[in-house]
Amino acid sequence: MATEPRQPIMEQRMLIERRRELQALDAAFQELRRTTDGVPRARHRGLLAFTGPAGLGKTALVAEARARAAAHGFTVLSGRGGETEQGAAFRVVRQLVQPSLAAMDGAELRSFLGSWYDIVAPALGLEARGSAPAPDPTGVREGLDWVMTRLTVQKAPVVLLLDDLHWADAESLTWLASFAPRVEDLPLLIVVAYRPDELPPEAGELRSPAGDRGNRPHDLALLTADGVARIVRNEIGAAAEDRFCEECWSATGGSPFEAVELAIGLAERKLSGTESDLPAMRELAAAIKGPGLIERLERLDTATVRFAHTAAVLGSPFSPRLAATIAVLGDEAVAEATQKLRAARILADGHGPEGELEFLHPLIATTIYRSIRTAFRVGLHNTAAQTVLAAGYGPTAAARHLLEVPCEGSSETVACLREAAREYLRAGATEAARRLLNRALEEPPPPEDRAAVLHELACATFLIEPTATVRHLRQALAERAVDPDLRASIVFRLTQALAHTDQLAEAVNVAAKEAKQATNPRVKLRMQADQFVWSMVRTDDPGSPARSRTLARLAEQLPGRGLEERYILGLRAWDAVKRGEPRETALAYAEKALHGGMSWIDENHGFEVPVSVALVFMYGDQPRRAEELFNKGIAECVAKGWRGSHLALGQTLAGYIGYHRGCLAEADDLAREGLRIAQKVPGAVPARWFAVGILVQTLLARGRVTEARALADEHRFGETTPNAVIYPDPRTVYAELLLAEGRHVEAAALLSAVGDWLDGRAWRNPAWCPWLLRLASALAPTAPDEAAGHARDAVKRARDFGAASTIGQALHTLAEVTGGPAALDLYAEAVLHLEQSPAAYELARAQIGLGAALSRNGRLQEAADRLYQGLEGAVHCGAEALASRAREELSVAGLRPLPLRYVQADTLTAREHRAAGLVVRGHPVPVIAKELRLTEQGVRLLLSCVYRKTGTDAAGLAAFLESCPPPRP
Repeated sequence: MATEPRQPIMEQRMLIERRRELQALDAAFQELRRTTDGVPRARHRGLLAFTGPAGLGKTALVAEARARAAAHGFTVLSGRGGETEQGAAFRVVRQLVQPSLAAMDGAELRSFLGSWYDIVAPALGLEARGSAPAPDPTGVREGLDWVMTRLTVQKAPVVLLLDDLHWADAESLTWLASFAPRVEDLPLLIVVAYRPDELPPEAGELRSPAGDRGNRPHDLALLTADGVARIVRNEIGAAAEDRFCEECWSATGGSPFEAVELAIGLAERKLSGTESDLPAMRELAAAIKGPGLIERLERLDTATVRFAHTAAVLGSPFSPRLAATIAVLGDEAVAEATQKLRAARILADGHGPEGELEFLHPLIATTIYRSIRTAFRVGLHNTAAQTVLAAGYGPTAAARHLLEVPCEGSSETVACLREAAREYLRAGATEAARRLLNRALEEPPPPEDRAAVLHELACATFLIEPTATVRHLRQALAERAVDPDLRASIVFRLTQALAHTDQLAEAVNVAAKEAKQATNPRVKLRMQADQFVWSMVRTDDPGSPARSRTLARLAEQLPGRGLEERYILGLRAWDAVKRGEPRETALAYAEKALHGGMSWIDENHGFEVPVSVALVFMYGDQPRRAEELFNKGIAECVAKGWRGSHLALGQTLAGYIGYHRGCLAEADDLAREGLRIAQKVPGAVPARWFAVGILVQTLLARGRVTEARALADEHRFGETTPNAVIYPDPRTVYAELLLAEGRHVEAAALLSAVGDWLDGRAWRNPAWCPWLLRLASALAPTAPDEAAGHARDAVKRARDFGAASTIGQALHTLAEVTGGPAALDLYAEAVLHLEQSPAAYELARAQIGLGAALSRNGRLQEAADRLYQGLEGAVHCGAEALASRAREELSVAGLRPLPLRYVQADTLTAREHRAAGLVVRGHPVPVIAKELRLTEQGVRLLLSCVYRKTGTDAAGLAAFLESCPPPRP
């Protein structure tokens, strides 16, 4: 196809009176130039914005930025929004990134993207592997951050140019707004141009960059009369009369685009700029845009007009070959049309590698598109949809055009829209998928497909509008003859959406109704599992004890052959923990549930049950096993791009496991990371509740009461009670904060209410919620007998459950509220139990409590041993206030702290490994003492270190030793 030499889209003449903007551009480039080896030196400007209405020269400034960046030797990545392409998700991102990726072969590309490949591939227009669960939008944005960061480091310095940002697709705009704050840490400059009145809300920080960082947008002004005169005289000669130039300024309104186009037209007509030329000038000015532009276009031949109309429908830039196919024009006709449209300054060459064309200015494209007769425009869109599909551009490219075509009940249209929506969901573009599926419903689909389309639409709206999800799923359930497996998925998603919209009771009722109606045993079990899940999440479940009995009877009958059965077994394990049944029962059901595996990313079952099963091991004094399961689940989420509420909750609860082990600094970090993620995700309110509660509890254990109070106040923690069950229980955690502040009366009232609620549900395990222990502490100063009664009740419940850490904590509280010589034996028994558990922080607390009691009773040598042990444990745990208390007690007793040993590693020493092996073989302490030539007390201390290092009690040692080879001698 013949082409002429490329004609500049925006010429140097449009930069008149843009000195301030060009200086800003040069200053930003100089700052960028100072970067070395891809590592930027300190600089304050990473974003440069040019703003103003249409025609003020924004595109000319972007073009000048491109030229100057190339002159500096910078890498340029560019993209441009399109008025008719705003619905194409990640279109602008692809414009930015695809040219760089296209230079890589398949192996190089997979190596470059690494573990992010499957997450970002659909968003970048690459072929994804397999049918993995769709990533969430947060995961995709983080993946794009990584891709752009890596590209920047590899190709530094980089200039990223974005023209017509106001027309960028929402997904690209949202990503760019979240990425922009990171630019100042990279050898990267972003230059954007947009119309401020049309910039969508997704632009975020791009709308009003902080002025104190030198990033205030540059608002472009209209040209002065002198500026227009310079443009005119540059074209037709210095002899142009002043009045003529002033009339040119009046006719163009000072618009640089119109002034340049007018000046070029004047030169082509060979006008000299006299008063007699004014009528011709006004005629030329009227033809630059609006009706005059259309009249000028329609004076060309029919084929050229059709080609221009097709180009406007395709959007800029476009493939001339594709436009030729749609317009039914041969190569010769296309070459002639292109030449004429170039000469008329309507089209110009694009920047793409395949000979693309684009409109000289967005105003021209908009005017021509809006001038096309409706019926003809619809026909062009319909033909374009078929043509782009046949040309291999994919269903998303076709779907953009189908959205402009009236509904006709076409099954082919529905199929294309559904497939395009699936692609968008795989790219994390939920809003784009929703638009297409809504349109598919309007088509409408064949009756037998309607339930499936409604289900797909509900999945697309779940993260952005759960109330709409509920509506769509109820409509899907009302359809006739729905496939049983599809119906089960619909019900599961409906119960999830109801739960997320604070309708937990209705979620339970829906699952119960479906369970009664189901005839397929597997589907029936699935519905029963959903019913039990949401019943346990409800804070106001009226039939909790009866439901627990039903669950227990059902679980007894199930061998755990399929996933549905294993979910029931997992729920039975979790219920057993909350009820305080023997931990052996809970652990046995948990192991049975895990036989065959449980995935956190199974979209048809949710991750609530796998998470609960993992926590059974934490409460059962085997937190290392819980950590392993969480690490695996978190890795699944990360690998699949689930970096929203799933990851937030996973990180937070991993911190809770660390808290139970006594790794307080690690727990602090994990809970903060979970909170950070949760705050980025719209609607992740439960994840925030979990994170704040666990972080407050961890800060209190570290002695940081002021920080805990500030965090609670910031998130209004304690002021409201969530309608879903959260753990640790928010009210109990808030009562702990009140106790730390000395507000015992308020804490007691709050804890009494918690106790009434939990006892009503028969959730009696102090490991799951230690409200009884905290109530005893709250009442001790004013009602010591009542406090002791509560503590004794807690000890009994702890013994019923049987976890050494829980028994030790309960005995410790009983010792504290008892006081005097009678407390010594209770303290000693608490330490004895805690030494058999992995709970390092609670052991340190009990040791210091025992040491202080021994000191007050004059037994200084024994006190010193316990206080030294407790001090060392507190320091290793990161419990600063507890360590300070140990030092104070040593000082009161007239003792000086000994130098602390090095921080304990998780690795067992040879002697510890040998002792662990003897425990696994069933040898009692006296036999182990004889074998290792230690005292029995020495063996107990050695094994206590083993339990803390391995993260398990004696019952879990065998599994640990199987996975951990013995140390070399």
